[in-house]
Amino acid sequence: MNLPPLVQTFVLHFGEMGSRWGINRTVGQIYALLYLSKEPLNAEDIVERIGVSRSNVSMGLKELQAWNLVRLQHKPGDRRDYFSTPDDIWQIVRTLVEERKKREIDPTMSLLREVLMQEPASAEERHAQDRMREMHDLFELLTGWYADVQRLDTERLVQLLTLGSKVQKILEMKDRLFVVPGSRKGRPDDAKDK
Repeated sequence: MNLPPLVQTFVLHFGEMGSRWGINRTVGQIYALLYLSKEPLNAEDIVERIGVSRSNVSMGLKELQAWNLVRLQHKPGDRRDYFSTPDDIWQIVRTLVEERKKREIDPTMSLLREVLMQEPASAEERHAQDRMREMHDLFELLTGWYADVQRLDTERLVQLLTLGSKVQKILEMKDRLFVVPGSRKGRPDDAKDK
């Protein structure tokens, strides 16, 4: 690698982590390099800096484009393609989560809906459907929450994330102020039902 030590450490680590995230090492390294770069880089720049083949870089850039994680740019008088990452880390995270949802959650939800519409032929299938319904309902809840969170502006999202366990206190206060549908908490006739 032809990189300053600090940058090389990050690029190498991101490559290692990439293989754990389901992308190959080179794709992780390319992304890390683009993320840290002040200027957009072309494929030859990337080859020179991380020391992998031109074909690996081309395939890696195509994969990153398919994930909508890099921007293609052109410079006047230069026919080469230049690549960069969005400047906003929150936009990168939002894009990554959306792309993972499209590739992993959405197909699973489609399969679960299809399987849950079928009539079970045995007790074993009924049990399996009950378990799949639990998974479906959880995924449905999470995707609804995700859609709400995606609509938040970044400042609100940061506030939400920094709340951490304080959310529990907010929920407890809400429970004291409002009756949750299906909940018997706080209803005046609780004593009569006992």
